Amino acid sequence: MFGLTKSELKILKKLNTPIKIQDFLDTMPVNWEKKGETYMSPRRTLKAKKMHCFEGALVAALALWLHGEKPLLMDFQNSGDEDHVIALYKRHGYWGAISKTNHSTLRYRDPVYKTLRELAASYFHEYWNNKNGKKTLVAFSTKPFDLRKYGHKWVTAEEELFDIVNDLDDAPHTQIIPKKNKKLLRRADKMERRVGKIIEWKKTHPKT
Repeated sequence: MFGLTKSELKILKKLNTPIKIQDFLDTMPVNWEKKGETYMSPRRTLKAKKMHCFEGALVAALALWLHGEKPLLMDFQNSGDEDHVIALYKRHGYWGAISKTNHSTLRYRDPVYKTLRELAASYFHEYWNNKNGKKTLVAFSTKPFDLRKYGHKWVTAEEELFDIVNDLDDAPHTQIIPKKNKKLLRRADKMERRVGKIIEWKKTHPKT
């Protein structure tokens, strides 16, 4: 099944709901990429037992796919900070998201969003620069990014998945800030920035 081993399937088959998938991702240490930039396949990620947002989104999308759902991603683009990638799911006509993050923000979303813009906008207030509080989220991928177009190769690939990352970056994106309101944005306050500095996994942790 997708070239996965019995042990890999055993892990993924247990993840039969978005909540179970998110709970699993939350147990994984963050991938600080200590030996260089990585974009690992789900197989490599499960073996490494650590992940960053893109790698976590792929594992989540694969788990959804194994249980009969589409493996869909959404990409967030920002100014002066790192992009973020989430896995999408839908329940009774409403969108939700599964997200791997090392922070107290940019996390799981329950299926209560009628449109993808609603879902993306729910992340806007959380996406700021910790040094100055400036809101940095500027755009989100307009349509669900369907991993099925890559076949099954990405599931077990040993090489870095730069092709998927580049295609996701190049996919059409929708600007999230209305031009007339760009100058009206309030910066995150000191309390928000204080909370934003909380992380789950420090870079010095041996598992990362």
